[in-house]
Amino acid sequence: MILYICLVCASVICAIQAIRARRLIVSALWLAGTSAILSLIFYLVGAYLVAVIELSVGAGLVTVLFVFAISIAGEEAVELRSLVPKALGGALALLAAILLGWLSLPAGASQPAAVEPSLSDMIWQTRGLDVLVQVVLIFSGVLGLLGLLAEEKAPLEYPVAEQVASRRERELEAMEEQALEKELV
Repeated sequence: MILYICLVCASVICAIQAIRARRLIVSALWLAGTSAILSLIFYLVGAYLVAVIELSVGAGLVTVLFVFAISIAGEEAVELRSLVPKALGGALALLAAILLGWLSLPAGASQPAAVEPSLSDMIWQTRGLDVLVQVVLIFSGVLGLLGLLAEEKAPLEYPVAEQVASRRERELEAMEEQALEKELV
């Protein structure tokens, strides 16, 4: 029980740090930590398939997509006002914690454990579509990561910088030509 409490606390700390981080990349990494800890919790409570999906999609693919999007769009600091007052946000968080605690209490009557199907039945018959989606998501995540690692700079930075530099160079040449024409006259 202490292990679960420690893992939940670590997950909450990572989630809070993801919200509080000033840089988007740091926030994406804290979010990946939150997902990784949640997948460990799911694994420990016996939800193995959910743990694998959370780890591959939540901690893996989503993080890769966030980092890729941040590298393309750039990272500008924007100060925004909160849409929800702090008191209301705190009250909603407290209500969510109380509901989570209440729902995690054991139910009155326990039901007999159901017989689980074999792993091959689970993967290929019951969860076939989920496995296919996982394969596609992992493949697209790997392609996104390869695309991210293959570039030296963000795709939009280099051509824009080159265009601005060439435009300024043309303007300087035009100014030099005008200065030479004035000297000749």
